[in-house]
Amino acid sequence: MADSKQNPLAARAVVAAATTLGVVAGFMFGCSLAIPLAEIHLKKYLGRVAVQNDASMNEARGLLAQLQHSAKPPCSDAELGFFRDLIFQSDYLKDAGRIHGGKIECSAAQGRLLQPASEFEPGPAQTDATAGNRKLVPIYDPSLKRSGIEEGSVFVVFGSLLPIVEESLPVHLAVDPADASSPGMSKQPSSGAFGDKVSEYVIREGDTLVAKRCSALLSNCVTASLGVGEAQKAEIVVIGSTSVLGGIICAFAALSLLFLRRRSISMDQQLRRALAGDQLNVVYQPIVDLANRRIVGAEALTRWTTEEGTAVAPDVFIKVAEQHGFIGLITKFVLRRSLKEFREVFEKIPNFRLNINVAAADLVDPKFLPTLDQIVAEAEVRPNKVVLEVTESSTASREAAMESIRELRRRGHGIYIDDFGTGYSSLSYLLYLSVDTIKIDKAFVRAIGTDAVTVAILPQIIAMARSLNLGVVVEGIESEGQADYFSTDNIRIYGQGYLYGRPVAAQEFLKLVGLAPNAPEILGNPEAAELPALGPALAPGYSPR
Repeated sequence: MADSKQNPLAARAVVAAATTLGVVAGFMFGCSLAIPLAEIHLKKYLGRVAVQNDASMNEARGLLAQLQHSAKPPCSDAELGFFRDLIFQSDYLKDAGRIHGGKIECSAAQGRLLQPASEFEPGPAQTDATAGNRKLVPIYDPSLKRSGIEEGSVFVVFGSLLPIVEESLPVHLAVDPADASSPGMSKQPSSGAFGDKVSEYVIREGDTLVAKRCSALLSNCVTASLGVGEAQKAEIVVIGSTSVLGGIICAFAALSLLFLRRRSISMDQQLRRALAGDQLNVVYQPIVDLANRRIVGAEALTRWTTEEGTAVAPDVFIKVAEQHGFIGLITKFVLRRSLKEFREVFEKIPNFRLNINVAAADLVDPKFLPTLDQIVAEAEVRPNKVVLEVTESSTASREAAMESIRELRRRGHGIYIDDFGTGYSSLSYLLYLSVDTIKIDKAFVRAIGTDAVTVAILPQIIAMARSLNLGVVVEGIESEGQADYFSTDNIRIYGQGYLYGRPVAAQEFLKLVGLAPNAPEILGNPEAAELPALGPALAPGYSPR
């Protein structure tokens, strides 16, 4: 009872811990993701600033051209009115006027100056014959520092040092004159919004992201900076989403692992109960002589249906039994059941052989050989009637397993290497192991009639078997073409597959060999050349269901 209460609590603790870990990991990932997102945001913001900056410059140049072509007397009331009309219609310019000798003579905002004033701090020359001016201090508002450009005897003044661009982030914007030493100016320029040449980059300086965009034509660099903390705050939705997503993913992974573990334990317990209640089934697939299609043996195969009525694949429940250390119980069950069900076959068909699959754990289990001897003796069956199939992997690098195989042969049991060709068997390996027969894996049979490389290996396997005087059983034969591939060889080859029969219950198999009541009429010649009568010949394509 204590375990039943603790297990749910432990499961909840595992899920909670996994969820917390996922949230933390998602939070950290979101914080790291916020940085490149902020960099992209800064570059886009500078792009919008550049659009307005370029637009204001283009407007200024257009206005300078109109001022240059003014036909009205310089600084007259008529010309000043003309200037004011142009400035009133402008989006970015706040003043325009005439200049002579570096001194303002008149402007739209200030009118005619009785005493011309030198209010410009000269800036770098532009590439289009205009000249830049910085820190222009209008007389009407000395506290404002503006910039402007002049051409010939006219000038215009921008509304501010920087264009006004709406921005949700607390970005600090600054503009500086560009020169050859500006980092941005040394980079490969790219086309700007209005065809000018610009260079931009984003770097991280300590806890601040700095984006800079320099224009060679405008002779300035605009810098946008944003603190890393502010960037992460701005991406709180992203960080929150990654945190939640990380928690969900880890919680789901934990639940899935717990479910699989619980299912494995549940399957383990159900399988043990099925073994204890003798509720597993054994079916038998015929093995035939390909030369005359006579049944010479059968392979015993285990089948299991759970308490819920679900059929579990043998590969699945066999692996569960191996992992939980009771595969030997299944081997013992199959031996007892199959020898009991085939007692009549052994008595009436002298050379019939029954193949039983043996796991790697059986071969190294010291109780296996005595148990096998006991079951065979109780069934009153000679050891040579029982063939044991082992896989290549079950004998690899296990001296104890190979010693068990040699001992089984000494006691009269036949030894087959199952799924031959999928492992690492070699000529010396087979000689050392001293087996009787190899079973060619169905993967090679499926390749017959195709361009697969595995087809070329088949003749080599058969030649090796012939040289070692080994028997050959071909698994997975499903068509006449596959069967015909082996029929012309001068070595006796046996076949197994759906072409000759699917795995069936014992009573159905007895009908195949003519021993059950109401058995079907035997097809073909009951006498087999060079082989004692082992069973009826199967008609081509006969496949019992």
